[in-house]
Amino acid sequence: MKLTFLGAARTVTGSCQMVETYGTRILVDCGMFQGRAKEEALNEQPLPVKPSEIDYVLLTHAHIDHSGRIPWLYINGFRGEVIAQKAAVELCGLLLPDSGHIQEFEVEWKNRKRMRAGRKPVQPLYNHFQAQESLKLFRRVAYDEEIQLTENIKIRYRNSGHMLGSAFIEMWIKEDGKQTKLVFTGDMGNRNIPILKDPEIITEADYLIMESTYGDRLHADNRSKAERFLNIVTETLERGGNVIIPSFAVGRTQDIISEINKNLSKFGDKVHKLMNAPVYIDSPLAINATEVYMNNLDIYDEEARRFVENGDHPLDFPNLHFSRTADDSRALNRIKGGCIIISASGMCEAGRIKHHLKHNLWRRECTILFVGYQAEGTLGRRLVNGEKKVHIFGEEVSVNARIEMIDGFSGHADYAGILGWMGNLNNMPKRVFLVHGEEQALNSLSEKINDKFGIEPVIPSREESFVISAEREVERGFEKKAEHHFRYLGLISLLEDVKDGIGDISEILMDELKAGVDDNRLKDIQNRLRILQQEMVELIKE
Repeated sequence: MKLTFLGAARTVTGSCQMVETYGTRILVDCGMFQGRAKEEALNEQPLPVKPSEIDYVLLTHAHIDHSGRIPWLYINGFRGEVIAQKAAVELCGLLLPDSGHIQEFEVEWKNRKRMRAGRKPVQPLYNHFQAQESLKLFRRVAYDEEIQLTENIKIRYRNSGHMLGSAFIEMWIKEDGKQTKLVFTGDMGNRNIPILKDPEIITEADYLIMESTYGDRLHADNRSKAERFLNIVTETLERGGNVIIPSFAVGRTQDIISEINKNLSKFGDKVHKLMNAPVYIDSPLAINATEVYMNNLDIYDEEARRFVENGDHPLDFPNLHFSRTADDSRALNRIKGGCIIISASGMCEAGRIKHHLKHNLWRRECTILFVGYQAEGTLGRRLVNGEKKVHIFGEEVSVNARIEMIDGFSGHADYAGILGWMGNLNNMPKRVFLVHGEEQALNSLSEKINDKFGIEPVIPSREESFVISAEREVERGFEKKAEHHFRYLGLISLLEDVKDGIGDISEILMDELKAGVDDNRLKDIQNRLRILQQEMVELIKE
């Protein structure tokens, strides 16, 4: 069989692996690349095979970085089955059309600029209708149900504890009379997170394809996480500010609602501020996803089920409000203090959260509280890294608000959780492939696995392939044309850096000019800028 890594290879987005055996082609996930222009450019890159030649997509969970290119597959000819756990299918019914709508909106904005510049318009990766149409390919399955895909391939979904409907995928393949078991973790859940059960234990795997998002760090324990959350919120409310929580519409939003609800009866006097503060969920997608959560009680953990049995649903409490319409959302921007606003997107790349940042980032009394992973190149990552000024809707905004990050709410296991889960394997796999991580996290987790279990993991690159058998890895190499496909990505990255650099230089020079410079320095700046301007004009002419 052949295993090829098409996404989330040395990065955290675009999850996609392809398994080929006996003429059957299977994708495990088909996620969207997210981040800066370089990452987004990958979304339209062709696969090594035509979408029409793919038989199945096995989806680990509904998050867009795992599911977001399924409609793109569909409009390019894929007509096989997309198989996912029941709740994941329901969530994709919300997430994928919403993704199509966002892309239509963003392309419309880009095309207005392109048309003014006399350039040809571009098309979205897919639109809302196409995403809706792709949903007819989805097939719902239950956890722990064994499914015979073909005569030689059997699969099973196990609860991975990452979000509602998330799964580890076990895959058994028979070749030459021998059976090989592959395990794809997708995103591995953090233990003891609200509502969800802990990740299930798997004891056997010949080949393990495992995420490593937090492979270089540990999360806060639950009590310190809850106390820190409460302290940050109450301190901000006491200062007269708002708490803005950029949160993923599916998963983290529901965790935060549950955490606030639980804290209403904990930690003594501190909760009075919290009890009196209105909490707004400002994301139609998050509101609808919360309803999906409320309709899937069968996969809640014991604590959440006890809440429900006692008549107190963990996703509902008296001062919780849902902002469904655009007018509701705009009204929140007039609130100067005393509220908590939870809004998507979690990495601040799109949606209503950008409006709330524009109205609150510059205010020293406010707090922006991050509770999920921020991918490299995103606005969220830049804020967490300490940028003092950012551009939102073309306007420069000063970052005066308090910026905080609580990793403990993450739906991803930290390295201790990953190593602990691996420790349940009766025998170590023949190969462990590490994906879905940035370079530092990948290398750190690789060293820890080697130290603890005595095996050296493989960190594959994009479009790197491995021919494997029941006994061992046979062959390793790159897909044909892989280098050709991605040869321009370095240039796109360089252009992004140049664009950011010009903005930084402009600010520095403006400050210098305002402070006053002598005539020689002024002439030097003018001459250099004219040279740069002329070179840019010549580059465009070529």
